[in-house]
Amino acid sequence: MKSKIIPAALLAFGLIVLGFTLKAGIDNIAFRDREVTVRGLAEREVSADLVTWPIAYSIAGNDLVTMYNKVSSNNETIVKFLTSNGISPDEISVNPPDAYDAASNRYASDSFRYNYSINCTVTVTTRKVDKVRELLNRQSELLKEGIAFSNSYINYQFTGLNDIKPEMIAEATKNARAAADQFAADSDSRVGKIKTASQGQFSIDNSDSSTPFIKKVRVVSTIIYYLED
Repeated sequence: MKSKIIPAALLAFGLIVLGFTLKAGIDNIAFRDREVTVRGLAEREVSADLVTWPIAYSIAGNDLVTMYNKVSSNNETIVKFLTSNGISPDEISVNPPDAYDAASNRYASDSFRYNYSINCTVTVTTRKVDKVRELLNRQSELLKEGIAFSNSYINYQFTGLNDIKPEMIAEATKNARAAADQFAADSDSRVGKIKTASQGQFSIDNSDSSTPFIKKVRVVSTIIYYLED
């Protein structure tokens, strides 16, 4: 009789252990099915630290030698204007002139009165952003020297992203956690461990169209948290 009782007791004990194990597994699956996806935003306004300023002008004429001398004179005047106002020679590049021969172009308009035109550009690339902004307000002085420049696109850049990345990522993560905590509080839950986390691409855009030298840096982190009772 005893020989039958012992196996039965062991079987019952095994079933009890199995029941607890299954319940724990089911509870764990149910727990892991409860999660919340949140996004954390971090933004910074920064000043541009690099600027590219092309100073472009054109001349027209019928004698290439005379025009070449005029181009050389204009370029010297522009470079002198820049260097005498705080721009270093190594921050200035004089691009090769782009000549157009209207006389040899059979499709040229008859209204063009000259045989040749030459487009020229002197480019400033510098970290002296404030100095360039100052000179932009004074570039009309070149008109007094007979240089009819055209308004060109000025490219402002921010190159210090790596210096602020760690702080911005930490801020985005903190904001994501705050959003998860709020969701958990509203649903009578607690925030558990992180299931997955992904960092979005950093973007650098103009703060607005009138201040291209002020940049807005932005990043969004997406995090999935488990929720606990």
